[in-house]
Order: sequence, then C-alpha cells, then structure tokens
Amino acid sequence: MPSTPCFLLHVQLQTHLTRVTMTGMSLPSYASGISDVPLLGETIGANLRRTIAQYGDREALVEVQTGRRWTYAELGAEVDRVAKGLLARGIAKGDRVGIWAPNCAEWTITQYATATMGAILVNINPAYRTHELSYALNQSGVRLLISATEFKTSNYRAMVEEVRPNCAALEETVYIGTGDWDSLRDAADRITDEELQQRIDELSFDDPINIQYTSGTTGFPKGATLSHHNILNNGFFVTETIAFTAEDRLCIPVPFYHWKGSRRNLSVRGVTSRHSLLGLQVAGGLHPYPTSFYTGAR
Repeated sequence: MPSTPCFLLHVQLQTHLTRVTMTGMSLPSYASGISDVPLLGETIGANLRRTIAQYGDREALVEVQTGRRWTYAELGAEVDRVAKGLLARGIAKGDRVGIWAPNCAEWTITQYATATMGAILVNINPAYRTHELSYALNQSGVRLLISATEFKTSNYRAMVEEVRPNCAALEETVYIGTGDWDSLRDAADRITDEELQQRIDELSFDDPINIQYTSGTTGFPKGATLSHHNILNNGFFVTETIAFTAEDRLCIPVPFYHWKGSRRNLSVRGVTSRHSLLGLQVAGGLHPYPTSFYTGAR
C-alpha cells in the first residue's frame, strides 16, 4: 500500500439526469448523494455579492505580470460595469459570449460578468487554429466574442476576420486592450442598476452558464454545458477540502480556458485567486496569477 494518503471528497453530487415516466415523457431529475455539508444554492453573481459584503476591502485579484490589483469591492464594481455593457449590447439571458484569450484580468472579469447577467460563457482554446475557432464559434452559437488581439505567433484579428463570414451567429468582436473594451465598459452608462438587478432576478442557479470544449483528439471537440450550481459547488468543495481561509492566496498558472483554470478562477472563499476565485471567493482569500500563459519555464 502506498504511504501517501488518499483523500475521498464526500460531497452531495447533483447531476442533471433525465427521468422517463411511465407515459414516456421525459422530465428533468437529480441524482443526489448523501452529505453532511449542503450544496450552495445560489448563482455565481449572488455568491460574489455575498462575498463582497463580507470581504469587500480584502484583495481579490492580482495580475502579477502587469501589477494590476483589485479588492473584492473593486472587482465587483468592474464585473457589474462589464455586465451592464453586455446588457447594453443586447446580450440576452442564455446568449453565448465567447472568450478567446490567454490568462488576463479581463478573462476573470468577463467570466463573472457573464454569470452575473445570465449569458453563457464559451471558453475557446488560445491555441486554436482557424478551422477549430470556426467550429467552436458555430457549434456553440457565439453571438459576441471577447478576444485578445494576438497570442504567441497567432494574429487573432486576422483569424477572426477569416472565419467571420462563415459564423452566422457572430455579431461583434470586442478586443481586449483596445478601444473595443473601453467602449464595452462605457456602454454600461446606458444601463441602470435597476435594469441589471431585473436581469439578475430572472436567473436560477440551475441555469447553464458555461460551455467548455474537450480537446477533440478523437474528432471534433465536444461542448460540455455547466450551470452555476455545477461550477460554484465545485469551487466550494475543492477549497473546503484543502481548508482555504480568508488569509490564503491561490496562484493559478494553468490556462483559464481549461476546466481546471476556469473552476479555480471561480473558487469561493474571499481568497485571492483565479479559478479558485470561486472557491476562494467564498473564503475571502486572494487570487493571484503569474503570467498570461503557463509555459513551464522557471
């Protein structure tokens, strides 16, 4: 037997299933395990607001590469601004908003903003070539794409322009670090707090909120759809298991587009971090990330 202990995470897993009745009708159902710790029954946006109320002055997000920093209160204000900007651009509940960029603060802000106002965030691999980008945009029905301008040797602007004629649903691309991003933020001035709250009130924690793609090594990538409930509780129980507190900081070097990066980005503890900003968010800790993309270099 190995000397290293094995840890079993005993949680109440809830999975959407289909229950077939005697009449042949299909109804949504849950498969629930037994747990002493209840699942969090709230949306990502509601949980962020609760965390801000408790840990607003604590540092929440640090982008080491640029030196930019946000407290939870500052992060919440920026998330609401971008959420309002998306509302002003006509993004409805359930619309797909793509994110195609290496790790950056705008990635985190976009993830929380889409969750806050009910859009479904589509994670797009920064390493995609044009045929893969076109497939993901079309298969998920991305309506608005938030993108970096370039990454490594890839010219994202040129690649988006190449595939855009074949992407019927894609209406607009917002490039991070340009006037496009500023314009999206400025559009928030056209949306009142009451209008944002009205959208928030329409949301349920069972709503789909994220689409993540498999690697596609055996064919086209498969899109997995996740809800607030999935993501929030994933982050919560991960940070519960490793005993994160509001005094901790979590460094996230892995790519945000990947499930591990995006889940940690949303860990819930008030800790400073990125996928575990969701698990960290709940604890009040700090969420720093070191660079735009993990290279393995020391």
